[in-house]
Amino acid sequence: MATLILSAAGTAIAGPIGGSIGSLIGSQIDASLFGPPDREGPRLSELKVTTSSYGAPISRHFGRMRAAGTIIWATDLKENKEKTSGGKGSPSTTTFSYSSSFAVALASRPIASLGRIWADGNLLRGAAGDLKVGGQMRLYTGRGDQQPDPLIASAEGNEAPGFRGFAYCVFEELQLADFGNRIPALTFEVVADNGDVSLTELVVPAAADVTIGRALPALEGYSDDGGSLVEILASIDRLYPLASNAGNDRLVLGDGDPSGAPIATLPEAIVDGQGDSFGGASGKAQRTRADETNIPAGLRYYDVGRDFQAGLQRAGGRASPGRNRIIEFPGALQAANAKSLADNAAARARWSQDRLAYRIAQIDPLIAPGDVVALPGKPGKWRIEAWEWRENGLELELMRLPQRKGIPSPTAAGRSLTQPDNIATPTLLEAFELPWDGVGVSDQRQVYVAASSSSSGWTGAALYAESGGSLSPIGVTGTQRSVIGTTLQPLPAMPAVLIDRHSRLVVGLGSVDQMLESRSIEDLAQGANRALVGHEIIQFGDATHLGDSNWQLSTLIRGRGGSEHEAMLGSPAGSRFVLLDDAPLVFNNAQLGQAAAIAAIGIADADPVTSEIAGSGTALRPLTPVHPGIARQSDGSLLLSWTRRSRGAWTWAGTVEVPLNEQTEAYEVGLGDADAPALSWQTSSPSLAFDPATMSRLQSAHSGAVIWVRQIGTFARSHPLFLTIIS
Repeated sequence: MATLILSAAGTAIAGPIGGSIGSLIGSQIDASLFGPPDREGPRLSELKVTTSSYGAPISRHFGRMRAAGTIIWATDLKENKEKTSGGKGSPSTTTFSYSSSFAVALASRPIASLGRIWADGNLLRGAAGDLKVGGQMRLYTGRGDQQPDPLIASAEGNEAPGFRGFAYCVFEELQLADFGNRIPALTFEVVADNGDVSLTELVVPAAADVTIGRALPALEGYSDDGGSLVEILASIDRLYPLASNAGNDRLVLGDGDPSGAPIATLPEAIVDGQGDSFGGASGKAQRTRADETNIPAGLRYYDVGRDFQAGLQRAGGRASPGRNRIIEFPGALQAANAKSLADNAAARARWSQDRLAYRIAQIDPLIAPGDVVALPGKPGKWRIEAWEWRENGLELELMRLPQRKGIPSPTAAGRSLTQPDNIATPTLLEAFELPWDGVGVSDQRQVYVAASSSSSGWTGAALYAESGGSLSPIGVTGTQRSVIGTTLQPLPAMPAVLIDRHSRLVVGLGSVDQMLESRSIEDLAQGANRALVGHEIIQFGDATHLGDSNWQLSTLIRGRGGSEHEAMLGSPAGSRFVLLDDAPLVFNNAQLGQAAAIAAIGIADADPVTSEIAGSGTALRPLTPVHPGIARQSDGSLLLSWTRRSRGAWTWAGTVEVPLNEQTEAYEVGLGDADAPALSWQTSSPSLAFDPATMSRLQSAHSGAVIWVRQIGTFARSHPLFLTIIS
């Protein structure tokens, strides 16, 4: 009843805004008479999510807040299917993916920008504006000249609205695979204003009738979900006390708990001999209530440091026994600021129970309701809550304020499992063939694909075989990044028969957070630390970090896996570096066809990232024979011999004969240029004998020419092994 009466009185004095203030004061009086509720203020919700209900209010946001939106337009789900070959002996696979386009209303007033976006509690958009899944997003800030979105206009035609005055965003073909192929529950970090919340902006509906003289320090965000202006002012007043003056046909809102000294000292109270008037015979009457239930025990708010999750700060830093009164405040605060506001609110509530009725003959015209004054003979500061002219003087209602504000005490927001905001970066890609390692089929080429990126925000990429300018899907990389980079200095030529303890190879990795590690000789013997440098396979025993993404490799074993001919050539600076221990993906002919390159497309790739397949034919080429033998006989004949190696025998110990792994055993022995020999012979055994007559002819016609041998495999011939020189 008090609320209704004071609301009507306020309206009569100062119009609708005066009625709001009257309601606010009436609510305070109701609380003082009948006791406060356990929770004061609008109820905080545990982070609402997007809805699409007709008639739902669209909030006004101020400062920076995390809030749900309202879906105002959407298309049907769009289905995409992609068929991937399964390779030899495996069925092909058809995968389906779904996307959707929709618009979400964010605020019913213009905003400055949009920060992070959460989908089902996970980051969908980072602080840098990057989407974590495929699709596009466009933001419309709600300005008066806002035009319809092109996608909505293409679907709705001339009926497409511009939603002027409303901030909204449009998602175009947002990929839904990570959300169960449905539109996820979204929340948005809305940056409505740059800086703290302004009370002037909050009372915009009545701004023409109100003068604001009250700042809201440390209030980083506030959401108005609808309702009357008095509800907004009431929620603000609980933490940021307001002093109001409706005189001079204009409402003035000021600071109800200023930090400075009182602006004036009131004169002595007027004595009234009748004793039944306001203030009693002495002209002043003090009322003190020691009611602890009227003291707020804590503050619930949205904690900025915990991604705007609801937080609680206790006044005094600990829970009080019995029934506690908690202030619910729909604002965004840092934990330390919330703790300070909770302490100050409790102190004001405790001191405000000390009230004084005071009668004076006249008052300084510069003093108005809401001002803070001092009293003769009484300590502290007193705020003028109301006054009324009577026949025997001016009656004042005074409320005591805290003498001083407490010193902020340290506090913590508590732990929160916040989502890491890793920025997606472009894909790094290397495709290459390696000698067959003995695993899987031996009659097809094996193409390895190593994919990586410069940050852990990379979420993988789709892979395609490129042939004739067209792309055919072959699979995905997964999210694990391969360790790849480039050499920063040349790798000198070196025979592969010795451990190279002198060379130093410096490589720059593609990411500063990737590492290489040193391994023992025993570990190297088991195949550890294998890497592709250019076209050569090496192993390294020692890895030294040089800073940033640069590493120095030493204790090298060269020409591994049959690449000893590449060790004799060396590699220039800028050659590829791929750590093979990370098991790059492998594809065969049935998956690749005749593709000469591999392409990858990730979230951060504006165009396909392409890598030509290096070392084409390596997997099907026999390994070069080893251990050349030359036996010259006394009769002038010559016996040449060698030892066979086998594709797939990377770990051959040399104690048993390796498998052939070819349809037949055959060798070509040639004289002169290996690509265009002057003479050649074929044999089915790892040896060849020249009789004296043949040697005489060779010495006469080809003195100084080189003799070499290469193995003839099912699909290709090996690199040549030098045997001897005709002399």
